[in-house]
Amino acid sequence: MLRKRIIPCLDVADGRVVKGVRFVDLTDEGDPIELASRYVAEGADEICFLDITASHEARGTLLELVHRTAAVLTVPFTVGGGVGSVADMRAVLRAGADKVAVNTAAVRRPRLLVECAAAFGRQCVVLAVDARSDGAGSWEVYTHGGRRATGIDAIDWCAAGAALGAGEILLTSMDRDGTKDGYDIDLLARVRAAVDIPVIASGGAGDADHMVEALVAGGADAVLAASIFHRSEHAISEVKATLASAGLPVRVPSLVVAP
Repeated sequence: MLRKRIIPCLDVADGRVVKGVRFVDLTDEGDPIELASRYVAEGADEICFLDITASHEARGTLLELVHRTAAVLTVPFTVGGGVGSVADMRAVLRAGADKVAVNTAAVRRPRLLVECAAAFGRQCVVLAVDARSDGAGSWEVYTHGGRRATGIDAIDWCAAGAALGAGEILLTSMDRDGTKDGYDIDLLARVRAAVDIPVIASGGAGDADHMVEALVAGGADAVLAASIFHRSEHAISEVKATLASAGLPVRVPSLVVAP
């Protein structure tokens, strides 16, 4: 059985880690390099770095900051924000990323997923999907850091992205983001049923039990969280202990706990 992953997320704006609720009312949470280093020491399985204003500001990723952050990591590193071409992805990988998340540019030109997978392998390509519920059992894809509605059904887009070459989906519920009310299990389960690639649950983590629910009921392969780790409300070791108690295989320093 594949081990379940705990992924702290660094949403970066103007060189600082920020966090909001439902993508608005951002607050400063600290220095990305310091937080990344801390999370590695605490046992994170991966680190995710999202340059959340790059697409909105029509610019590339902050490569120098990516490089400096990568230098302190000993775990896989996913970077997203402002990647719109194979050349952009190459630059982010050369700056130290192991995987690259694409969102706005892939919606604008889906063939980008085909091109990136062909150039670097689909294991390097993460399709980031920001989804908002319509209140009637469907979810719509948003781009530009959650600022623009697309009219695209999120379930259909995840299935299409997997077929085009994405190796993993980072699925964020905009409705749950920052609320600490738990992940959108219905959304997760629908996407999990529609794709055959790993799905990372994002948006709504308030405690370790929410993560167990996302992994078990939602079928997620990994769980991403931000504020509960940034503010030391819950420790990564605590989360992993809860997952292990629930019978989920997790990696801990120098030991693998499995059913």
